[in-house]
Amino acid sequence: MHQETTDPADRRAAPYDHQHPHDPAYGPPPPGEPTAPPAPPEEPPTAPEQSPEPAPAHPSGPVATGHRAGRHAEPAPTGPPVRPVPLARAAPAAPPVPPTPPVPPTPAVVAAEFVPRATRMPPMPFLPPGPPTPPGPPGPPAAPAPPAPAEPATPVPPVPPVPPVATLGDPLFSGSRPPLYVPHPVPPSAARPDVEAAAVPDTVLDGAAYGPLTVRAASVRGDAHRYHAEPRQDSLCVARLGDPDGTAGLLLLAVADGVGSAVRSHLGSALVCRETVRLLDEYAEELSECLRAGNERSLNGLVNSAVGRIADRLVRTAEEAGHRPGDYATTLRVLLVPLDPAVRGRLLLTVGDGGTALLRDGVWQLDVLGDAQRPGTGIIDTGTPALPSTRHAEVDLVTTLPGDLLVLSTDGLSTLLAGDGGSRDFLGRAWGGGAPPPGLADFLWQLQYRVKSYDDDRTAVCLWEADA
Repeated sequence: MHQETTDPADRRAAPYDHQHPHDPAYGPPPPGEPTAPPAPPEEPPTAPEQSPEPAPAHPSGPVATGHRAGRHAEPAPTGPPVRPVPLARAAPAAPPVPPTPPVPPTPAVVAAEFVPRATRMPPMPFLPPGPPTPPGPPGPPAAPAPPAPAEPATPVPPVPPVPPVATLGDPLFSGSRPPLYVPHPVPPSAARPDVEAAAVPDTVLDGAAYGPLTVRAASVRGDAHRYHAEPRQDSLCVARLGDPDGTAGLLLLAVADGVGSAVRSHLGSALVCRETVRLLDEYAEELSECLRAGNERSLNGLVNSAVGRIADRLVRTAEEAGHRPGDYATTLRVLLVPLDPAVRGRLLLTVGDGGTALLRDGVWQLDVLGDAQRPGTGIIDTGTPALPSTRHAEVDLVTTLPGDLLVLSTDGLSTLLAGDGGSRDFLGRAWGGGAPPPGLADFLWQLQYRVKSYDDDRTAVCLWEADA
């Protein structure tokens, strides 16, 4: 038995022709053969010291040592001899293994770049700071940079100014100073001792329009009643009489002024206005025919029949409440206007004081039944007739023209127009001159034109008549 020193690759490739009897790589020993004791562990080989000078090369090329014929010679290894590796027996065929599913590739790990120690920057030595450098002489001032060319400005449209909120403010006044009373209600009316008086509103505003007819109506509590927290004693009414679908109806305009000395006159004036509408509506067709025919005698009889019934209603109301009928004393002024524009006659009935003025072509006629050139004296009659003690009304026919203005009022306005020229001028410009009728708010503001010592309730119903 012999061994050859060959290349490991040759040993793996060459077939073996003998077995080592005790090498485990060749399988277990046959039965009955003694087993060799295990070899002691080998010491690790020590690398031989190398000569500082390399060996001279062979003149004719590398020398083949221990190689079989026909193979190229390779340089001999300089290390320790290589131990031969025994060849393993052929293993019996294994059963087929099922195919393994493919494993997805693992992404490559990017290794951090290694920087050799020799290439690292050595630490900088510490240098003590040197002496400060003295500043040099100042140089010439730098020339200012030329301004950059301005970009063309985009025109911005101007923002329109916000118009101020329109307000009427306090009513105007006549003279150099306004009255001492404030121009608005201050203390509210107390529910005790008269809850009905407390329920009367301070101001009432109304209006209507039918064909060429336009109505504006307002009733304002006077300064004296406001100051003493007393109820407004005036009342008004605007209503249509007759068939609401017909053309033969009547427009009713009414004002009532409760007598100041009567403690429940505010109730009497409101009741009279309601009863006037109810009772005259019963005679609406007869009244329309009489106005169309100009039958003043028949009109007088129909109207006074209704006025008597109104007085009776006042008496019954007072007695049922346990009050005296005189506590409900009130005046009454009514204007009946046909809705047919071809009929120009208007019926006027009056009980007690008040006024019915006419404004035509900018000129006031303070009493349509009196002298048109006489402005009036402004005298207040304290002994005026009043319902329910008076059961008779004055009945008159009034003829108007297109463009006229009729003003039906209590004495709070009639005495003002008669006694103050500033009021006549102001209201003449506001309500006349060919201008359209004012709006409701404007009309209320105009009606409150203030004059000293005229502090009574003020109520007016105005009728503008335009061309048909």
